[in-house]
Amino acid sequence: MRTDPDRAALSEVAPGVHAWVQPDGSWWINNAGAVFGDDAAVLIDTCATAQRTQRFLDAVQAAGGDLPIRFAVNTHLHGDHTHGNALLPESTVLIGHPATRDGILDDTMLQNPPPVWSPTPRWGIAEHRAPTVTLEESLTLHAGGRRVELHHPGHPAHTRGDVVAWVPDAEVLFTGDLIFHGVTPLVFMGSLEGALKSLDWLAGFRARTVVPGHGPVFPGLSLPRILENHARYYRFVLDTARQARTDGLTPLEAAKRCDLGEFATWPDPERIVLNLHRAYAEADGTDLDLAAAFTDAVTYNGGPLRCAV
Repeated sequence: MRTDPDRAALSEVAPGVHAWVQPDGSWWINNAGAVFGDDAAVLIDTCATAQRTQRFLDAVQAAGGDLPIRFAVNTHLHGDHTHGNALLPESTVLIGHPATRDGILDDTMLQNPPPVWSPTPRWGIAEHRAPTVTLEESLTLHAGGRRVELHHPGHPAHTRGDVVAWVPDAEVLFTGDLIFHGVTPLVFMGSLEGALKSLDWLAGFRARTVVPGHGPVFPGLSLPRILENHARYYRFVLDTARQARTDGLTPLEAAKRCDLGEFATWPDPERIVLNLHRAYAEADGTDLDLAAAFTDAVTYNGGPLRCAV
């Protein structure tokens, strides 16, 4: 599937609630959103590059007119959701979890991207901009009479600082990367056990519409099935890691030996390597070696990872 910037589109998923969906949801190709109140807009995430973020912001302005972007929420630290913060108006208040703020401030991706993607990402952005307001558990934003609730699951999952945005009057849930719809989930900077635990938490929102961090928007009626797909994948990774560690295999050896089965058709299957590195680190009580994990992913993939930014 093509991942050109012009494939992205802003669609109204409920009155005044819009999803910015970028096919095909692969590396660096995220979703974002905009919630319009009476007198202001709230953005949910930005995009990886200046080009992609500007297209998103232009679409938001076309949909919302002169409404100022009062708040922007970062669902987690990864650059596909945060690099575009730099293009937001200075008056926009950026909000995220403390771990998200710390991770953005420590990130060197814009200045020194590792040679694991092909082609090398063209950010068009020179400096990071991190949240200046942080939440540990929950925070409610008000845009006129409209509420946008921000919630942290209470434990690491995709990352240590995941935040969802819940629009209660529209029953729309922006999950960030707690959900990858039809795309291989990634938890190398979080926790497999935590990601598994977060699924029941997500089900509790009883959403009418769900905007995942990657992949197509879907109706709430499909949420149980999609959460179960994630659960099966996380259990598969945990079971694979458990047996491979018993057999004395490295994460790369474990990935090469395992049969992805039903998950082989999901985009970015090489993420099994990164997720196994996380499973090993959790089991051993050690820090994940990020450089080694990506080196192994490139080896498993037979070359650099595909990149469309």
